Amino acid sequence: MDFLISFLSTPAVMLGFVAFIGLVAQKKSGTEVLTGTFKTIIGFLVFSAGGSIMTAALQNFNQLFQSGFHIQGVVASPEAATALAQTEYAFVTSCTLIVGFIMNLVIARVTPFKNIFFTTGHSLFFACVLSLILKAHHVADIPAIAIGGLLLGFFSAALPELCQPFMRKITDSDATAIGHFNMIGYALSGYIGKLFSKHKEKTTEHINFPKWLSFFRDFLMGVSAVMLILFYVSALKAGRPAVEELAGSQHWLVFPFVQAFTFAAGMSILMTGVRMFLGEITAAFVSISEKFIPNSRPALDVPTVFPFAPTAVIVGFLSSYAAGLIGVFIMVALKFPVVIIPAAHICFFSGGTAGVFGNSTGGWRGAVLGSFVIGLLLAFLPTVLYPLYGTLGIEGSTFPNIDYNVMGILLDKLLSLFGM
Repeated sequence: MDFLISFLSTPAVMLGFVAFIGLVAQKKSGTEVLTGTFKTIIGFLVFSAGGSIMTAALQNFNQLFQSGFHIQGVVASPEAATALAQTEYAFVTSCTLIVGFIMNLVIARVTPFKNIFFTTGHSLFFACVLSLILKAHHVADIPAIAIGGLLLGFFSAALPELCQPFMRKITDSDATAIGHFNMIGYALSGYIGKLFSKHKEKTTEHINFPKWLSFFRDFLMGVSAVMLILFYVSALKAGRPAVEELAGSQHWLVFPFVQAFTFAAGMSILMTGVRMFLGEITAAFVSISEKFIPNSRPALDVPTVFPFAPTAVIVGFLSSYAAGLIGVFIMVALKFPVVIIPAAHICFFSGGTAGVFGNSTGGWRGAVLGSFVIGLLLAFLPTVLYPLYGTLGIEGSTFPNIDYNVMGILLDKLLSLFGM
């Protein structure tokens, strides 16, 4: 059991195994099989390392921002919420993850939903959400695992289909799908972009920056400049003592500078990893689908679309984060029982991806409005289920992603309807 849990929660190993099977199925030489397998594993680990570097920098930004602007509330971070839940519900959550992965394969084999979900971190978070809701309604462990696993497998195979029309437009290919449980939101952003379809040629990638801003055409330069401004505004507002607490031995004015460029370096590493493993895993899936699951496609994490519209990622991040901050003020003004504080790393990956989808159908206007709406949903949807998690002792953090909340709310209402 420990081996299976560890295996299924290590996407690099699982993707490497898939690449291995695909290369063997193609009857490649031993050297080519090893090279392709290792490149897939290394590429995904490089990708993960870049994501970890970015997340760490953004978590420092969150602390500075909250300290500087005196915003108190619940930070919507699935990593923290899952860590809290795992202390008491680890068995149900882990088993739900395993059953969910198996059901994903079964559903992809026997239904028109041919997506194999590879972002196992997100699968773990969704398994946790489903387990918590079922346990809050006093469902016993075995039925909770069976119901949760079936739902997780179905959502893993079916929800990427919502995004596929836009993925074909973004990537000019049907070979890969999005595997990130904000898929309802990304599809919504794509449809919002269609409101500006007559302006779709005016994309974020064709923005004519003034000469003094021409470096924004270089994606990494744009990321660096934006993060530099955000870090210094937050650091100066938070003040020296708050910054020094995070900076350790580093000078408090040097710390935000280094963190901003650390974030940009993480982005560069992440995109290098994406390019490294994506070609290998796509080729492997062609072989596997022909033999075992015809016409299947891998559902991969959102940075796989970042290279197609990198400026849209920045636009989407800023727009969704602004929406989240507006949401904070609305919650405070309306005296919500819980105030959800937007997590910068969630807004970057989710809002940035929404920006890419909105941009694909409505240009920069679609990117701005689509990601703004997604930012509002990321802020307000978690307020519905937060009290339910509180009954299980899960407080201080929550799950922000749109799919978790939309499907979680529906499951909660359905269970209540049956008196459970």
